[in-house]
Formats: sequence, structure tokens, C-alpha cells
Amino acid sequence: MDVTRDSSPRPAPHPAPLPDLAAGGPDGTGAAGSTAATGKAQPPRATSGGLTRPLLRKAAPSARPAPAAPPVRPDDQDGPPTRPLTPVRPRPGPEAETPAARRPPRVDQAVRERHALTLPGWLALLMLLAGAAGVLAILVRAGVLPEFEALPDIRTDAVRRGGPVGLTAPEIAAVAGLGLMLVTVLAGLLSNPGGEARVLTRWGRYRGTVRRAGLLWVNPLVRRRRVDVRLRHWRSDPVTVTDRTGTPIVVRLLVVWRVRDTARAVLSVAEHEAYLREQIHAVLSRTASRLPCDSNSGPGPALRDGQWFADELSRALAAEAHAAGLEVYSAQPLALEYAPEVAESMRRRRLADLDAGLRTVLVDDAVEAAALAVRRLERATAHELDEAARSALMEHLLVAFVAPAGVTAPVPAPAARTARTARKEGANRTDGRQA
Repeated sequence: MDVTRDSSPRPAPHPAPLPDLAAGGPDGTGAAGSTAATGKAQPPRATSGGLTRPLLRKAAPSARPAPAAPPVRPDDQDGPPTRPLTPVRPRPGPEAETPAARRPPRVDQAVRERHALTLPGWLALLMLLAGAAGVLAILVRAGVLPEFEALPDIRTDAVRRGGPVGLTAPEIAAVAGLGLMLVTVLAGLLSNPGGEARVLTRWGRYRGTVRRAGLLWVNPLVRRRRVDVRLRHWRSDPVTVTDRTGTPIVVRLLVVWRVRDTARAVLSVAEHEAYLREQIHAVLSRTASRLPCDSNSGPGPALRDGQWFADELSRALAAEAHAAGLEVYSAQPLALEYAPEVAESMRRRRLADLDAGLRTVLVDDAVEAAALAVRRLERATAHELDEAARSALMEHLLVAFVAPAGVTAPVPAPAARTARTARKEGANRTDGRQA
């Protein structure tokens, strides 16, 4: 038997009408019969328009709805009990899938910078002097080295009497121990300049970071890796990307950054500087594709407008570099220009847009100046021109204003202007006589 169910929505069935309890329930018993059968008083009823309905009451806190019975197959109702069927959920189609939002790489919490165990350098120097003095004293005492006249005589009695010169077994052990101590102290000396840190690892395990400048002593068995923790800047090479319209552009960036967590910078990535360069290129390509380079062709923001481009680059690059222990302060575009293959065509397009905008501004200004001149003329002569005369005067004024700016317009011939002026003067005289 096919147990799959159709996942398409179906119209809800009409609710069945409630039985009239006043007349009798479905079993033929009325309200009184149901009260007598159950032994409980029925709730009061309200009558509205000839229909009897029970009054709504707030359910008791202890009252719980009865659990729904599991679905039973119709062909097994008379047989043994069956187990409930699990409804088959439809799989979401491609339109229901939501694209996964890209997230920056996660930070490895197990790798975190901590201070390494170090000793002051002066203590190591004292140990070196003490060990060297002990070795010299043993050799002089055994007669291996000549006695210094300025120092007291510490040679043994046998050496003084001219006996055999040599080291005994205890003296050899002491010299070997002091020599091993001198080698250990010398191998552990570390001169750390300012602005640098040393990451210490032993057999591949992180043992701490030394940021303190000066002469220090560390464990001679650890490996020391030098990391520059000063504030640094990096000027990128010209990077070719595409903007939102698909136009190739060339961008040069100046990135200010420093190493914040030396353990992550050394152990999380193979080379943190190469990682930063690749992330700069990726973030630049992703950010530049969100807006067009210029907004001359249409309204809206562009990459050249304001600080949005620099702020978005700094934010995205800081999030990408955080996992590698790097701190990015700013990423500023030094140059933003079109690629050489489209630079000439974009320059011509920009000049055409500027010329069209300039012409529009000039024409608007000329129209306003002509309208103002006509109004001042009417105010000065105390005579209001008709529509034809106003249009003709506006046309001449526009030609006079726009022609010096390079905007050509048809100018009427002098004879036509004289005839038109005569007609206007005759019309004005006729109107004056009639008045």
C-alpha cells in the first residue's frame, strides 16, 4: 500500500455542524438525559436569535487535551494493532534552498599567544662568569695553567713540590659539568630588539612568545622564530578587477596592518604576509563588484563617492585576517582608474555626459534669464504682452544668450524681424486707439 502523502496544500473541509443539545444529542438523549447520565451539571446556555449555544468558560489549568490517536490503515482495522505511520516529508526544491552566507575563517582557540618563560640576561651573564672562574680555578689548582702572581697561590702541595701535573677524576668531572653549564647558558642567550618578537616551539609544540626587548635567557632546546610586530604598511601592485557594470578597473591600495597574535601568525598559516596579500586581492575583487566605478550615467552611489569603498575594504579585510592573528587598521585606495583597454572609450563617454549636462544647465539658465527679462520689460513699460509677442521675445533672447556659449539655434532673418516688429507695433497702436 502506498503510504506517501501529497504535500500540496488542500482546502480545509467545512466544519460539521454542532448537534443541538437542547433537542437531543446524536445518541437521542437530550440535555436532561446527559445530565442524569453523567451526574454533572451542564454549563448554562445563552440563547441568541433562537439558537442555543453554551457559554465559553476558561479551561481549568489541570485540563489537558487528549492525545491524538495515531493513524490506522483502513485495511487493518479488524486485525492486530498496527503501529503509526510516519508521514513522508517532501524534499525542498531548488527554489526553497537559501544560499549559504559566506563567513570568514574561524579562529583556532587552541592556538593563542602567551608569554614564554624567560630569565633576565644579567643572571645568565653572572652564571657565565662564575662558571668560567670555576674552570680556571680548577685548571690552576691542578697545574695545567700557570699561576698568576697577582692572585693567591691555590695550587695543591704536590704541584708545589714539583709533582706530576694533571687532573684527577673528580676535577675532570667538575670541569665537564662547568663546561656543560657554560654551553647551556651560552646557547640560551637571546638578544631581542624592540619591535620584534620570538615565537618559541619545542618539537612542534608552542611554548610561548617573547616580546620583551633586551638580553634574555630562554630554554636552549626551543626553536626561535622571528616575527616583526611593528606597525607596517603595504602598497599593493596594480590589481585589475571589474565593477558592478562589468567594466575592468585598476586599483592600487595602501594597507596598514600589524601582527597582533604571533602564535596564530606563525602556526595557523604557512606565511602570514602571503596570506594577507591573497586576501587583499580577494576582498578587493568582491567589494569592487558591488558598485559601479562612476555614477555619471545614472543616479546612485559609486566607488569614487565618499569613504564607503575604503571603509568596506577595511572591515572585510580585518575580518578575513583576524583568524591569522593579523590586525588591519585601514585599506585605502591610492588610485582608481579604468583599465587601458577601456580608458579612452570611458573618457569620451564621460566628456559626452559632461557636455550634455553643461548644455542642459546653460539652456535652463538661459530660459530663466529670458523669462526674467520679459517680466522686467513688462513691468518697466506697464504693458502686458500677449502670448505670441512673449514667445517671439523669448525666442530672440534665448538665441542671444545661448549663441555665445556654442549652442546653435535658428535665428530669424532681419526682414522677417522687421515685418514682425511692424505688425506688433500696428497691433499695439490699434489697441491704444480702441482704449
